[in-house]
Amino acid sequence: MGGVTLLPPAEWRDRPGLARLVAALGAGNARIVGGAVRDTLLGIETADIDLATPHDPRTVIQLLEAAGIKAVPTGIDHGTITAVSRDEVYEVTTLRRDVTTDGRRATVAFTDDWREDAARRDFTINALYAEPATGEIHDYFGGIADLEARHVRFIGDPYRRIAEDHLRILRFFRFLARFGDTADPDGLEACAERANDLMALSRERIANELLRLLVAPRAVEVITLMIERGVFVPVLPEIAGIARLADLARREANSGIAPDPIRRLAALLPADPAVSASVGARLKLSNKQRQRLESATLPVDAEPHALAYRLGTELAVDRLLLSGGDAAAIRDWTRPKLPMSGGQLVAKGLKAGPDVAKTLRAIEDRWIAEQFPDAARVAAITDEEVAQALDATR
Repeated sequence: MGGVTLLPPAEWRDRPGLARLVAALGAGNARIVGGAVRDTLLGIETADIDLATPHDPRTVIQLLEAAGIKAVPTGIDHGTITAVSRDEVYEVTTLRRDVTTDGRRATVAFTDDWREDAARRDFTINALYAEPATGEIHDYFGGIADLEARHVRFIGDPYRRIAEDHLRILRFFRFLARFGDTADPDGLEACAERANDLMALSRERIANELLRLLVAPRAVEVITLMIERGVFVPVLPEIAGIARLADLARREANSGIAPDPIRRLAALLPADPAVSASVGARLKLSNKQRQRLESATLPVDAEPHALAYRLGTELAVDRLLLSGGDAAAIRDWTRPKLPMSGGQLVAKGLKAGPDVAKTLRAIEDRWIAEQFPDAARVAAITDEEVAQALDATR
C-alpha cells in the first residue's frame, strides 16, 4: 500500500491527560502502539492506551515527575511505567529487543530502534505505531493490509515467535476469533505442530487466554479449528467436541444473554461434575469459578423461577442455557423475599428452634411451588403449616 495512513478520529485521542503525557516525553519520543491503534482502525472501542518511547525507564520517570505526572514503576525491569495524567492511566514502555527467551519469559534490552521493537511483537496487526498529534501510522510488517483483510499473521518465522513465548499459540487463535477471518497457513501449522509447548506454561496463563477466547465473536468456528488440529490435547484432553458449545452460543444469542466464558467452558466439557472439578483445579480457577463450572454440568430439576430462587440467577441461567431451557424468562428477574419470618411463627404459637425452621422451610417450599404468590396467600399457607406443626407436638 502506498501513501500515508492516518489514524481515524477517536475519543481517546483528545484526552487532555494524553496530550500532557506526550508533551512531557518530548517531540518525537512517544507513539501510540498496539491495541489502541489496531482497534481504532477497526472502529471498535479500546480500553487501554499504551505508548512506546525510546527513553529508558529511569528517564521516563524523571520526565514525568518533572511535569507533575505520577509515575509508577509497575514493570520497570521490562521497561514499563504506569503514568497517571489528569486522572487518566497510561502505560509507557521503552523500546525493547529480546536478549534471551525460554517460551515463558524474556530478558530484554532497551533500544532506540522503533523497527527493532516492532520485530519482537507477536502479530503484524499488533505492531502498528501512531504519532499522537498527526495520527500518522508506522507499519513495519504489513499490519494495515492484514487488518483490512482480517488476516492474523505472525511477524517473521512463526516457529521462532512461538519458541519465544508459547502462549502465542493461544493468542493466535484468540486474535483469529476476535479480529480475523483467515489464519495465516504457516502460523496455523506452527501452532498445531507446537501445541505440546503449551504444557510448559502456567495454568493461570492458559486459563486467562482460553477464557478470553471463549467469548470472542468467532469463538465457535475457531475452537472447532483448534479441536480439529489437536491444539487442546496436551492441556485439556477432556475437550472432545464442539456441538454443545455451538448450541449454547445459539441459545445465548436467541435469549439476548451475553456470552460467558465459564458457561462456555462448561459446554466444551462432558456433563460430569467430576470432570469439571478436575479441569477447574488444573486451570487454577477461582473458587467461585470452579463452583460455577461444576454447577453448570448438573441437570435442570425445577421450573426456571424456582431454579433461580434456589441457585441465584447466574447459576440458573447457566443450567437453563446448557440444557435448552427458557433462560430468557429469568434474565431480568428479581429474586423475591418470602413474606414470613421465624419470629412471626413463634408469635403464632410455635416454640423457637427446630420446629420453627422446619415449618418455615415447608412454607417456603409451597410458596416456591405456587410460583411466589402474594402475602395473603402466604398467610393462608402459614396458618395451615402452623396448625399441622402444633398438632404434631400435642
